[in-house]
Amino acid sequence: MLCLTAGRLRTLLSRRAAAALSTTSARMASHGQVSQQTDMSLPLYYDRLDSPLPDRPYNNTLTTTEKSLKQKEKGPWNNLTNEEKVALYRIMFKETYAEMKKPTSEWKTVLGGIFFFMGLTGLVVLWQRIYVYPDPPHTFDEEWEAKQVKRMLDMRVNPVQGFSAKWDYEKGQWK
Repeated sequence: MLCLTAGRLRTLLSRRAAAALSTTSARMASHGQVSQQTDMSLPLYYDRLDSPLPDRPYNNTLTTTEKSLKQKEKGPWNNLTNEEKVALYRIMFKETYAEMKKPTSEWKTVLGGIFFFMGLTGLVVLWQRIYVYPDPPHTFDEEWEAKQVKRMLDMRVNPVQGFSAKWDYEKGQWK
């Protein structure tokens, strides 16, 4: 007779529950839609300045006119018009080098974001100065500093090369 303890039964049930929940269909059914995954083992198309030839052409599926154009391509290129040459190019590539190098206006967005966050930071600093930091101590007042300088001169602080050496005691002014 098969006898299962409570611990073994819990382990068996938890493994089955984990296996049932880990399947993609159960997980995706909770979200209501299935997302597409790119198969990275297949060749991809990309437009990059540093690698001029992508792994595959831009258009994989060709229409009948494009198929006839591809057949015409095998003959002499002098028979092709400029529009046909451009159409053949567009089958293989999405953008030209000039289109890839064309400047975008992304710098405006970046600069706007920088200025926005600098302004926000300035407002936070202003708010902290007003509401967070205490008032400056009274020792930063100009009259307090003037009294302190007078006291240091009266005490003749560092008279050889320092503070008091730059004061003319007879005239009562700085040298």
